[in-house]
Amino acid sequence: MIRLGMLTPSSNTVLEPMTARILAPHPHITAHFSRFPVTQIALTPTALRQFDPAPILDAARLLADAHVDAIAWNGTSAAWIGFDSDERLCAAITRETGIPATSSVLALNAALKSLNARTLGIVTPYTSDVQARIVANYRAAGIAIPAERHLNDPGNHSFARFQPPDILPLLLAVAASRPHAVTALCTNFRATTLAPTFETQTGIPLLDSIAVTLWHMLHITGTDPSLIQGWGRIFALPYMPAPLPHPGTLAHPPR
Repeated sequence: MIRLGMLTPSSNTVLEPMTARILAPHPHITAHFSRFPVTQIALTPTALRQFDPAPILDAARLLADAHVDAIAWNGTSAAWIGFDSDERLCAAITRETGIPATSSVLALNAALKSLNARTLGIVTPYTSDVQARIVANYRAAGIAIPAERHLNDPGNHSFARFQPPDILPLLLAVAASRPHAVTALCTNFRATTLAPTFETQTGIPLLDSIAVTLWHMLHITGTDPSLIQGWGRIFALPYMPAPLPHPGTLAHPPR
């Protein structure tokens, strides 16, 4: 039995049922969730404080009580705050619990390394200023962003209202620039089911946040991700653990 522990934004309603759908044919792999408060995505000091380590570590300790084999912060805040924020958080989770840890952003970065991807199309539901910070962080890490689309929604709960037919045109629009990969960057976003359709139409791998986090967790636990069928190329991707370089944490958030 493989138990995967996932730290979830409190207002997220997509991650848990989607992960359950992916794992349904594999009863020896189970996902277990612990929440902490996240209700908006913005660059204000109040919004950024939602991702302070203390409540996340409290939630991780509860997952450790379930004797999970790995823990993931299943959210994308490091994409705008700075990749090193997740590196520090995951190191702290492992120190506190003795359990290996990752995050959605570290998983995405590992997938980019494994693909040797140097260009990335980005689709999110986020606001323009958050999106600009994400683009800047990836460019600073040496990943070119030839195209992006965002829905300018401050969410977080409202991100779930966008349906796959709303999201697919955005993915196809950024694919027109022919990046090495496209990411649907948000774990409360209904893009996960689109991978087979998108990849068939474009030939470009879709690195959906929910799927890529699960892929990374399976590698961490020594489980072959290729047993997951029908959810995109990510699950056939080998794992290259060397991280991307990072531009550092946002030191002076706007007021």
